[in-house]
Amino acid sequence: MTASKLVLNAASGAGGGTTDIDDLFRTYLYDGDSSAGNEITGIDTLNEGGLVWLKHRSGSNGFGHAFYDTARGNTKQLRGDLNSAESTESRFTGFLSNGFSLSGDTELDLSNNKYIAWTFRKAEKFFDIVTWTGNESNRDISHNLGSEPGMILIKRRSASSNWIVYHKFMNGGTNAAQYYLKLNENSAQAGDGSTFDNTSATSTSFRVGTHTGVNKSGETYVAYLFADNTNDGEFGPDEDQNVIKCFSFTGNENVNLGFEPQWIMAKRWDNSGSWWMIDSTRGPMVDQNQHYVVANSAGSEGLVDALRVTPTGFQSKFGGSGINLIGVAIRRGPLAVPTDASKVFHVDEYANNSNSNKYTTGFDPDMNINSRTGASTTYLMSKQTNVYFQLPTDTGGASNPTGVGTSSSNLFSKKSNVMDLSTGWWGSTSDVVSWTWKRAPSYFDEVNYDGNGAARTISHNLNAIPEMMWVKRRSATENWTVYHSAGGNTKYYQIDSTGTGGTSSQSGINIWNDTTPTASVFSVGTHDRVNTNGQTYSAFLFATAPGVSKVGYYTGSSGTVDVDCGFSNGAKFILIKLVSHAGYGWYVFDTRRGIVSGNDPHIRINESTGSEVTSTDAIDPLSSGFQVTVPGNAGTGINQNGYVYIFYAVAA
Repeated sequence: MTASKLVLNAASGAGGGTTDIDDLFRTYLYDGDSSAGNEITGIDTLNEGGLVWLKHRSGSNGFGHAFYDTARGNTKQLRGDLNSAESTESRFTGFLSNGFSLSGDTELDLSNNKYIAWTFRKAEKFFDIVTWTGNESNRDISHNLGSEPGMILIKRRSASSNWIVYHKFMNGGTNAAQYYLKLNENSAQAGDGSTFDNTSATSTSFRVGTHTGVNKSGETYVAYLFADNTNDGEFGPDEDQNVIKCFSFTGNENVNLGFEPQWIMAKRWDNSGSWWMIDSTRGPMVDQNQHYVVANSAGSEGLVDALRVTPTGFQSKFGGSGINLIGVAIRRGPLAVPTDASKVFHVDEYANNSNSNKYTTGFDPDMNINSRTGASTTYLMSKQTNVYFQLPTDTGGASNPTGVGTSSSNLFSKKSNVMDLSTGWWGSTSDVVSWTWKRAPSYFDEVNYDGNGAARTISHNLNAIPEMMWVKRRSATENWTVYHSAGGNTKYYQIDSTGTGGTSSQSGINIWNDTTPTASVFSVGTHDRVNTNGQTYSAFLFATAPGVSKVGYYTGSSGTVDVDCGFSNGAKFILIKLVSHAGYGWYVFDTRRGIVSGNDPHIRINESTGSEVTSTDAIDPLSSGFQVTVPGNAGTGINQNGYVYIFYAVAA
């Protein structure tokens, strides 16, 4: 953001901090512990202002939606699922520069209960908060959103009254300001010109009429304003991205938001129907049921098959034609290329199922690969699909989908910033090493798609040209298929193999349609590996993020080989595969087990029976990347004179 825009935002009162979506919005999951403490969301509401919307998810509590905002103060609570007046409470004790604090009471922090908190930071063209005292006359209420609000939630604070909701697409977008919905009810839209005086909101104000829900004389009110940015977004490194969108759709429509959403709230306006709230942090938004709560109920979360997220929006499954809905969506972040590997990658290990095997990653995980250091299969888990895959499947077995909420599927913790392998995944017979990724531009992305049997392009959100892709058919038996920029668009490799891969010149082979990926799409041909009609696929995309990750290749020599990755403190994770000659697999090294001047433990992820090797000095530290040792120590699989090796590395 330019200095002038920072000054303008700060002066406007709409928040003047950074403008990556990860600094503006967070879905945060926490476990109640009945003790006072801080919940670290990474969002600065103390200095920038904002709203924290909390909800009990599961357990014996059953507490509803609690609203706390910086305009009213941390002791003032509103209930989103009730029409009750504002109450004074001591359960929410403060807004922080990186989160919020709780007192440990039985409503928002009860032990053995799970909770969710959505934080909306004030920022121009994203979110704003306004308060006023009613005068029972038609009037304009000024705001600092800096753009036209798409949705406004209004609540009378000083007395019982229903929540009043303005949405620009109410009534299908025709005379929308003549109608309103109630956040605390599932009722259809109501027509009352006294609510908004039949006047649409503007980029500087919104109109309230004489309705008691918005403007009774002497009563106090608060409004939460959500922007609707289509073409005027100012977010991200180039200040040209949109992060929030208000929308309307009908039934099972493909909704184009212009971005992949991480949070969606939707409501049927033409008939009764709950306010559905779904986010990607609590579970998958592809293939399976989604975790949801409804804004108009205190009930615990449930599961619903409501939508399928796409790189540009979502495919609705809310109902057939004639089912009319409105809603708001927030974009998945981050928008900026990562500069710190610890924010997007974590490696850990544990012994014999000890310490519950929950470890802090520092970010919400999107993908995890884990393997026992004893003889065992290596597994890849996708949070987006809630599916786990076997990497070294000699027969190319299908993925192993599990039901949401079952013990074997609860591998992505229901607590933020944590990876959870404590569900008996490995039992207690061997040590486990675990590598975890977060999706981020020019670093890592995941795309899930349905095959149609015709050569075509698939959209992605890597925002860079993929240099390596792993593709797996989820719904049936198939081998892992790998694209690497070193081999080009006519070459493919196979994770569950020690071979050199294949090419499109082979009979019946059309993998990448002989087309190089771009920063927005990759191509698939007609082969069963990547595009069988009616089958489902997952693609994992990797790229070079300067100073954070590196996709490349090197040629072996009769001595050591220095592999420059552009890092400043060496590599934390290294994957290497010999591709010019057959007979050697996919080697993985990491600093948790040791990338040192002596022996370096490694696992070959293409093997289901091979144990970790600990007696070989194969890799040595190098500040700019890593050093491959002489052939006598490393073996042909890592370094042989004139042989070609592809690699992927993440910085320490």
